[in-house]
Amino acid sequence: MARWHTVAASLREAIANGTYGPGDTIPKEEELESLHGVSRSTVRRAVAQLTAEGLLTPVRRGGTKVRERRERSRITRARTVYRDERGYYFDPSARPWVAVRPPVVRWGPAPHDIAHVLGVEPGSEVLIRDRVMGDPQTRDPIQLSTSYLPADLAKGTVLAEADTGSGGIYDRLEEAGHGPLRWSEVVVASAPSDADTDALRLTPGVPLLRLIRTTRSADGRVLEVNDCRMSGERWEIGYEILRDGSAEFGL
Repeated sequence: MARWHTVAASLREAIANGTYGPGDTIPKEEELESLHGVSRSTVRRAVAQLTAEGLLTPVRRGGTKVRERRERSRITRARTVYRDERGYYFDPSARPWVAVRPPVVRWGPAPHDIAHVLGVEPGSEVLIRDRVMGDPQTRDPIQLSTSYLPADLAKGTVLAEADTGSGGIYDRLEEAGHGPLRWSEVVVASAPSDADTDALRLTPGVPLLRLIRTTRSADGRVLEVNDCRMSGERWEIGYEILRDGSAEFGL
């Protein structure tokens, strides 16, 4: 194991066991050099690694501190789609959120992982609808929501307009004869892009929590892939676990 790995592991353990708590300043570089018998470059490499992991943060003229983290909030996925006067939503905790920036509608290439689900070649032109959702009072961004729709479905239709009317794209798709719509969803984690980091104001090292929802027509065609992205440090996904009849006690 490289020596910087050993220093990083020691600091990581000290943070985990509370030796250095949130907001505490870790020892100076020269102290860490002496403590571990390593060079300055080794110490800096270890500190840089923990900074990238989101455990440490440099403070100008204040040393390097253990980063303070807010408590996670839970989004409870009920496997249910809801609707109110503003349109569709997929979990009650998200109902109060509003667009904190004007939506952006554009044509562009489908990312590789999205293209696979959408059933088009990677790089194919698709309709992309971007929204930043957040707290209506503070305007704090909470979720990035990007919808991808096949070009042959959306070209020349209201789906490509900024304002799609009451009920949004889902009502327009059902009006066009694709309903009743069906949805499925997967939850994944990934590293954020620079744009996602800026939009969500993420600290380096914080992963994205992604909810990738697929909308299908009654005959099974994929009509939309929606990629919702949130801070993996700020949010967690929760759901009830139901007991199947085969798991009843005494059987």
